[in-house]
Amino acid sequence: MDNIYLFMLIAIIVLAVVDIVVGVSNDAINFLNSAIGSKAISMRTIMIVASLGIFIGAVFSSGMMEVARKGIFVPAMFSFEEIMYIFMAVMITDILLLDFFNTLGLPTSTTVSIVFNLLGAAVVMSLIKISGSDTQTFADLGNYINTKKAIEIITGIVMSVFIAFSVGALVQWVSRLIFTFQYEKKSKHFGAIFGGVSLAAITYFIFLKGLKGTPFYKSIKGSIEGNELYIILGSIVVWTLFSYAFQKLTKKSVLIIVIAVGTFGLALAFSGNDLVNFIGVPMAAFHSFEAMQNAFLTSGTLPADFSMAVLEKKVPAEPLLLFIAGGIMVLTLWFSKKAKTVAETEISLSSQGDTHEKFEPNILSRGIVKGTSALSDYLSVIIPKSTQEKIGRSFEKPSAKALTKAQSKDLPAFDMIRAAVNLMVAGVLIALATSMKLPLSTTYVTFMVAMGTSFADRAWGRESAVYRVAGVLNVIGGWFGTAFGAFFAAGTVVFLINWNPKVMAPILLLLTAILLVRNYLAHKETSNKTIPEDSLTDSESSSVQGVIHESAKNIANVVKRGNKIYTNAINGLAKQDSVLLKKNKKQVIKLSDEVDSLRDNIFYFIKNLDESSLNASNFYINILGYLQDMTQSLDYITKMSHKHVNNNHKKLKFSQIKELKEIDGRFDLFFNNTQNAFNSGSFEEIGDILGRKKEIMELVTSKILKQVERTRTEESSPKNTTLYFNLLSETKDLLSATMNLLEEYHNAHDASVTPAKIEEE
Repeated sequence: MDNIYLFMLIAIIVLAVVDIVVGVSNDAINFLNSAIGSKAISMRTIMIVASLGIFIGAVFSSGMMEVARKGIFVPAMFSFEEIMYIFMAVMITDILLLDFFNTLGLPTSTTVSIVFNLLGAAVVMSLIKISGSDTQTFADLGNYINTKKAIEIITGIVMSVFIAFSVGALVQWVSRLIFTFQYEKKSKHFGAIFGGVSLAAITYFIFLKGLKGTPFYKSIKGSIEGNELYIILGSIVVWTLFSYAFQKLTKKSVLIIVIAVGTFGLALAFSGNDLVNFIGVPMAAFHSFEAMQNAFLTSGTLPADFSMAVLEKKVPAEPLLLFIAGGIMVLTLWFSKKAKTVAETEISLSSQGDTHEKFEPNILSRGIVKGTSALSDYLSVIIPKSTQEKIGRSFEKPSAKALTKAQSKDLPAFDMIRAAVNLMVAGVLIALATSMKLPLSTTYVTFMVAMGTSFADRAWGRESAVYRVAGVLNVIGGWFGTAFGAFFAAGTVVFLINWNPKVMAPILLLLTAILLVRNYLAHKETSNKTIPEDSLTDSESSSVQGVIHESAKNIANVVKRGNKIYTNAINGLAKQDSVLLKKNKKQVIKLSDEVDSLRDNIFYFIKNLDESSLNASNFYINILGYLQDMTQSLDYITKMSHKHVNNNHKKLKFSQIKELKEIDGRFDLFFNNTQNAFNSGSFEEIGDILGRKKEIMELVTSKILKQVERTRTEESSPKNTTLYFNLLSETKDLLSATMNLLEEYHNAHDASVTPAKIEEE
């Protein structure tokens, strides 16, 4: 038998290890986010509990392995040679697709990826076989694909989106109606019952239902089947008593136990359901190779002639392989940085408070929010006002003390009630699907349950709804992208391998390795980026004097960066350097975004002020306004300069460049003096700097008059004239904004220092 198949098997096994790593990096959000977001237990405890769940769940996953063997295609219709090509294509495309989403920080479905990879590769291989046959047509494609099972799987995956969202929203709404946001008080009366029901649901559905399809189920099958109702009722009683005792003895909420057990159970359910996505194909490839080798040694059957009907037989999974796979999954969970990046997306979308929104609104998200608001207004007319007010009181959030935006982000994203519901509902749905041997997408279920509970919890208020809905749509769009991408990519790869396996297989493997390394290095570089020394920071002081000193650093940094941006714009024009001007555009956009971020923090800043220091708000708002004026002028100067050079217009004249350089030199001195004054805290020097305003303004005005004279006598380029006038005009605006800022600062500093001097005297 040709060594190419042994090479493929080894490659598929190596790819399986990599697939586990990239797959767990993406799916870690499924069982970690609820515990992380609520901050109910420490990160170390979360990781230990989840690791145990993953490892034990790996042993329970053997019942799902049949999906990769015969769930998508009919094995008997393919030869060993064709099956190996399919499996090779599936593993390559699956790894690249998952790693791509991990690098972007978006959760996607490993189940959808593997299902559509198998489907795409099998369909293309079937078409290749059909095209080479004189008797078969496209209508015979159904003989190669397990259409019924494939449709059942895909339908289940799509339906899980709507079911998970709806069930999550309903359970959370009822839970919040009972407990309200003051759940600590309500827990004394209802906490034990809630804990008992939650823990009973988690233990029954995940541990008992999850055992179906595993070798361990046979030994307890007789005790369980027919006694389900008694087991459920007994579990509720036992867990309710346990919850009551726990709360009485420890004086802590039983929700901590629910979250810990739920995280363990969900990690176990994930491992039991999703391990097939990572090692199902390699195990099928190994069994295929084993069967082929026996056939070759006993009867001399060639790979192209050996039917893979053997895959239709049920083969138990090797415990050793499951043990190794579980170990790799646990190690990945602890050491993967990409897992943390993906986790941030779901937590930010389900956060109860304000957070930095990762997604921009779009037409669809705005339409959905407007439609939902209109529906809400319509229902408010139908439902009695007294009922609305009673329900509304359950959803009233406790008033929090004044915090900055940065401090608010360090708070839990949501409370323990929501975390418990997320874990309970997601775990139950996944365990039910696993018991039915449906490879349900754990990502779809956990993500949509989290979105449903956050929606029911009114986390998507007017302030954040369009951003959150846009984020959900982006993630769901990514899921469809996964499906189409997996189908076409796997089909393309299997076509290339079938065309020339000995050449294309090594090339594709090398390309895969290069792309994985590149993505890893790019993500590492992004993760290790430190905050630049001259970045802007939010003011957290509650007094005028404090704001003056805190703002000084921001002003110094804006002036420093603005000076560099202005100089680069003039140099880029002088040298006709479009690359420098393009980089300069990125720098001014970054600076503008940072100033906008400071303005976004005004609400938190004002809320944090002392009653005696309300004047600080007016000062701070004015300062930010002038900083924004400065960045707008710099933005215009940079964009106009880049546009002129990028459009290949005529260079500015030597006399124009010389004049701009002269202005830049004076500005450089002006900006450096300003920066030094603010860095050193020598605010008395601001008065001297303000005294030079007239001198610099007259310089710019004189250059404008010179250009007017040139235009009347010698200038022949409308584009050059327009650019030059615009640059000088915007330079005047930049100077005015900077001087206004200095004047505001100078006056505020004098006003804050004078009372102190009077008191001393």
